[in-house]
Amino acid sequence: MKHDKPQPMPETDRIRLRHLHEDLDRRLQSLAGNADAVHRSRAHVDAVLDGEASIYGINTGFGALASKRIASDQLAQLQKNLLLSHACGTGDPLPRDITRLMLRLKIHALGLGQSGISIPVFEQLLSLDRHGIVPWVPSRGSVGASGDLAPLAHMALPLIGAGRCWTPDGTGAEPASDALARARLEPVELAAKDGLALINGTQMMAACGAEVLYRAIALLRNADILGAMSLEALQGSSRPFDARIHAIRPHPGQVAVAANIRRLLADSEILESHRDCGKVQDPYSLRCIPQVHGASRDALAHCSEVVERELNSVTDNPLVFDDGDIVSGGNFHGQPLALVLDHAAIALAELASISERRTYLLLAGHDGLPTLLMKDTGINSGFMIPQYTAAALVSENKVLAHPASVDSIPTSLGQEDHVSMGSIGALKLLSVLDNVERVLAVELLTSAQALDFRSPLKPGRGVQLAHRAVRDAVGHADHDYEVGADIETCARLLSERTLIRAVAEEVELD
Repeated sequence: MKHDKPQPMPETDRIRLRHLHEDLDRRLQSLAGNADAVHRSRAHVDAVLDGEASIYGINTGFGALASKRIASDQLAQLQKNLLLSHACGTGDPLPRDITRLMLRLKIHALGLGQSGISIPVFEQLLSLDRHGIVPWVPSRGSVGASGDLAPLAHMALPLIGAGRCWTPDGTGAEPASDALARARLEPVELAAKDGLALINGTQMMAACGAEVLYRAIALLRNADILGAMSLEALQGSSRPFDARIHAIRPHPGQVAVAANIRRLLADSEILESHRDCGKVQDPYSLRCIPQVHGASRDALAHCSEVVERELNSVTDNPLVFDDGDIVSGGNFHGQPLALVLDHAAIALAELASISERRTYLLLAGHDGLPTLLMKDTGINSGFMIPQYTAAALVSENKVLAHPASVDSIPTSLGQEDHVSMGSIGALKLLSVLDNVERVLAVELLTSAQALDFRSPLKPGRGVQLAHRAVRDAVGHADHDYEVGADIETCARLLSERTLIRAVAEEVELD
């Protein structure tokens, strides 16, 4: 039997990772005014309810109970029971911003019109987002294969007035009924297929991956800036960044990083001051910045491509097609995401690993820098202990970078006999990103301190701009002080893209 191939998604409906939040804002505003595809797919579900056929998830049980036919007068209760029984997550809640993104990605996916969600439920989802109501979702409980069942069930409970939501100030949880009442919303009643459409899908994994990779776009540029700052402070050589070297090993990331370093070092007085010093080679953490940073760039580019594709996919089950067919498949399986989430954790961890080595070099007293980056050590420990912090976080990342996707434990009495564990990879990835940002923050703090000792010689223009941005927020240290606050300040400079904006005033980075 010939079936028409679904039409490609219009470009105006696509979510792009680089413009993740802006694209979602635009997309959800569009759906609030025009949900024709949702109406069409729901009409197909309503049509089959009048027939005799057993269709999985519409008039049957779920998972191992798929062969059990459910009477028509019990279909609404079936969907409600589905949410209640699957909302069995545990552990600390997902971060509020991740859960909000998860909710918005679910609305976007349902809005593509292949899920058959009922109109009242879809409109209630839009209302939750419009009123800033964010469900409280325990982080543990998904195996990443039948969709993120437990997290999405908790996310969906507020639709029916059950479960919990974040308080408006984001400091804790409150009953969902209170959040609905404050927004003057009434709970909705689920119809056939609604529960399954809500909890099947990869939105928890996708939200974690999308948020990390969105932030990684800035992190990669920050890493290059920090590498250039440390290189200047350590009087390293610019020769390893010669374009000819990278042209004959033309990995895209490597080429881009080398070009960034060259631009950041342009017009450096520090480089000129030691051009004929006789040093033959720098340590790998300086000399191989393009090769290491570049490999992480290429890995994260691949991960971003897969995650962006997932953001624009329909991942629930069964799927409703425009010809009226309702087909059960496996788009909920998280394996495509599971693999790249593990890959992304490894790529990010390596950025921290090489950064910590540069911090170590900055403290070692080479090339005229004071040991531990303070002149009066003994009574002062200088910047000795921040390197401990970086080392601890790098070591933790080595554990977190162990792949989750190589594991599988069968569920649903063997019906779901291979699962991705992508949700575990997603949670680990969030931790890896936070650790990496703080390892880089330590390098930012120490490289800025080291550059102070090169004055009055000026570094390259890009490095000057970055150094000035740090010094606008954090001062030079002549004696020991409570350094942890400055590490957090430097982490904010990185995550809020302050350094990148400062450099971009005069230097364009890839």
